Amino acid sequence: MISKLMINTRYCLVLVLSAAAIAAVGQVKNANRGNEAAAMFNDPTARDSLAISAAETGWWKQSAKGQKRRVQKWKKATFGMFVHWGVYSQYGNVWKGKKGGGYAEHLMRVMQIPRQEYLDSAARFNPEKFNAEEWIILAKNAGMKYFIITAKHHDGFAMYPSQYASAYSIKSTALKEDPLMQLAQACHKHGLLFGFYYSHAFDWEHPDAPGNDWDYNNPGGDKLLGGANWFDGHPEWLLKAKRYVDEKAIPQIKELIHRYHPDVLWFDTPHKLPLSENLRILQAIRDTDPAIVVNGRLARTGDRNYGDYLNTADRPEEFYPVPAGAYWEAIPTTNDSYGYSSTDKNYKPAAHFIQLLAKATAMGGNILMNIGPNGVGSIDAPDMTILKGIAKWMAKNKESVIDVAPSPLPRQQWGVITKRNSTLYLHVFKKPKGEKLTVGGLTMAVKSISLLSSKRRIKDYISDATGLHIPLDQIGDDPADEVLVVQLKQDINAPESNDLIYVDARVTENRLLSFYAKQYGDPMKFGDGKRDRYYVSGWKNSNQYLGWNINVLKSARFKVSVRYVKDVENTGGEMVLKIAGKEINFTIDPASPKSGYGNSLMLGQIDLPVGKQSVELHVKNIVGAEAIKFLEVVLTHD
Repeated sequence: MISKLMINTRYCLVLVLSAAAIAAVGQVKNANRGNEAAAMFNDPTARDSLAISAAETGWWKQSAKGQKRRVQKWKKATFGMFVHWGVYSQYGNVWKGKKGGGYAEHLMRVMQIPRQEYLDSAARFNPEKFNAEEWIILAKNAGMKYFIITAKHHDGFAMYPSQYASAYSIKSTALKEDPLMQLAQACHKHGLLFGFYYSHAFDWEHPDAPGNDWDYNNPGGDKLLGGANWFDGHPEWLLKAKRYVDEKAIPQIKELIHRYHPDVLWFDTPHKLPLSENLRILQAIRDTDPAIVVNGRLARTGDRNYGDYLNTADRPEEFYPVPAGAYWEAIPTTNDSYGYSSTDKNYKPAAHFIQLLAKATAMGGNILMNIGPNGVGSIDAPDMTILKGIAKWMAKNKESVIDVAPSPLPRQQWGVITKRNSTLYLHVFKKPKGEKLTVGGLTMAVKSISLLSSKRRIKDYISDATGLHIPLDQIGDDPADEVLVVQLKQDINAPESNDLIYVDARVTENRLLSFYAKQYGDPMKFGDGKRDRYYVSGWKNSNQYLGWNINVLKSARFKVSVRYVKDVENTGGEMVLKIAGKEINFTIDPASPKSGYGNSLMLGQIDLPVGKQSVELHVKNIVGAEAIKFLEVVLTHD
């Protein structure tokens, strides 16, 4: 046991890749700029006030009344397939022998391909192996209930025969059919909701649109002509952008609605246009078809979203809390790109997405999982392996993740819990050691327990004041997610504690994420949840601190470590972790190198008594503008 332990960090790196580490030189250095959900909103100005007033007292106020009814079909669908497919797919993020950078669908911008040359390259796009039926069957077998495809991405190229900017459409390729119509028909045939991604604010083809600053002197690109909020500094430039919205964006969106009757429309990068224009586009959608579900990246301010649901970040691995009852969706992708990339081999296993889906549904969210088919219309072999792996699991376990609700029970270290009425689904990611799995806080009467995959009944479970104890030797060993079905005698109406986290010595690693901490003092900001970005930031004074309420199932000695990101030079300071009535003091060396990687610092060992207790993390002094970005406290029992 330790009381006051001073430790000086010597920069232990955890060998995992952060998005911030993806960097190169020249044209590639800004490859990932503009992708973050956190930046995708407008600060409303006086210019926007009339548009906001007209929306909130008129058309948007009226459409908001139907939001709950409108969004239910999407919410029930739960799991969707996102497809990024376009002219760029034939190059696999390689242009004239040179590798692109970041997302493959950004190839035109990253390599600064001239508009006419990009159009000429479209003639070579010949997806002769494209088969809409095969794509939709793959999605359906993987348990997906909705399907979203890029009708027009940032390159401005329409993947359908558009009447507007018709040369910059599928008409200019060797494929003379309409792939989007075939996909829409296949979705309707197999019972999937159908929708489009449409890049309304970024368009590298149109001479008046934001984004292309290599063919034109347009704002919104990497040169940042006129600044990030160019429409504030140069309102005279808005005339051009409005012309693009009137000539292309709104007409094409209406064209997609009338031609395909989509269930969902998905937008991105709203900060490239002012809020007034984004609201004008949303109004055009509502006027055309008020039943369409619109995602959260079309029109939003820092505190108001005019869409139907929220979007978290790209490529998430953890989910930051959203307001209770809010609709939200995360968009992971199979590797690190959304469009097809021949150079990106960082594919995750099927288990990653199975667990991500379970974690999202346990927090009330949807998952829209992306794949990037190649230029001939085939789905790449690694993507096929992932989809088939998910399909194999879904064939036996789908009911535990589709159209379910979060459980009101406290957080468990072995996995997550979803529910449907009086049925609980225990998703066991990390099978504990010992003889029993304990569901902390589950003290209600149990009717039966069984394995979802085999329907085999589990016997000899017991309940006490701590929770439900299930014999481990009767639990299966699915390495992705073994699901147990607990049928209660009545529904759970209220949680024991919404912020309680159980700590279990039989689970090797107990994680207290900063996302799940209660914040004290001035509010901090959440990271986007990507790998090594599930942190809090904005820790600027000693009045701010994090607190966790834990319940230790069995007294034991734990190793204590902390994880953090130090991505700004000359930052750090003294911190103290208060746990089990003890104080563990440690220092983050301001002279240690900066990095976007997660750092792990071992603090020592401590004996934790059984029962409820609090854990607090404070800063004693801060070097630099703010403290390091804190990820988590980790309690490990050997």
